[in-house]
Amino acid sequence: MKDSNTRADDLPSRIGKGMMLGAWVTGLAILWLFFQGVVDRQQNPNPDPSLELGAAGLPQVVLVRNRAGHYVANGTINGHPVTFLLDTGATTVAMPLDLARRLDLTLRPGGLSRTAGGYVATYSTLLDSVDLGGLEARQVRASVLPDMPGREVLLGMSYLKRFEMIQTGNTLTLRHPSG
Repeated sequence: MKDSNTRADDLPSRIGKGMMLGAWVTGLAILWLFFQGVVDRQQNPNPDPSLELGAAGLPQVVLVRNRAGHYVANGTINGHPVTFLLDTGATTVAMPLDLARRLDLTLRPGGLSRTAGGYVATYSTLLDSVDLGGLEARQVRASVLPDMPGREVLLGMSYLKRFEMIQTGNTLTLRHPSG
């Protein structure tokens, strides 16, 4: 008899322990989601850039530099969402091969490209549309690098040369040319 009473009295204690464990797991999950958002925002402080009219009445997009000193922003290629890393040292837009395949791009032999790591064999392609916050360019040349790490697209000069770039402090303004 004594065993059955002990088990019956122990049930609320076990339920309480289970609820406490559930509360800890939920709390840790919420903290993880919060801090993951903070880290993502530090890496990409421009998750949703938008077109605005500048002082001269010209459409422009203003980007904020991330903690590493880079301009990272979300945009689209051929209507598909991508993350761009602006790279004025890149002649063309450059992307990893797996992303080019996901975008179903037509790839042609591109020859050799000189990168920071040396020369690499590449593919070339033509992007129908590249859009950063509403600044859209059509028929943009791009390079596809088979061994390019990461998922970011280097937004090179084949796109950037179509816009004025004004860097002030920690911001970069891209706008349509005034002429």
